[in-house]
Amino acid sequence: MVLSELDQFYLKLEEPNKSCFLALRDFILSLNEDITPEWKYKLPFFYYKGKMFCYLWKNKKTQMPYVCIVRSEKINHPALVQEDRKKMKAFYLDPEGDLDFNTLGKLLVEAMKMH
Repeated sequence: MVLSELDQFYLKLEEPNKSCFLALRDFILSLNEDITPEWKYKLPFFYYKGKMFCYLWKNKKTQMPYVCIVRSEKINHPALVQEDRKKMKAFYLDPEGDLDFNTLGKLLVEAMKMH
């Protein structure tokens, strides 16, 4: 069986990021049946109703994983970081701590309303 580039992405990650990214994938997909996983720009992307919604990545310097939410520039929350992005903000997670699915879920639900 040949694995897709998306599946290979998750399998090649090292711990603790591997478990963190897999948990994030499962959580995001569980939020709504209209969310689908995609492989775009060599990143694990998630689409909502056929439009780009969010993606998973890690900070180059710190290796901290984050969920970057598309069109989240209007969402004001202290956990969202704009950095040098124009229309997206990132939600960072500590892969060695408890993942804050409660806050992330609220932010993603709010972002779904904007789509």
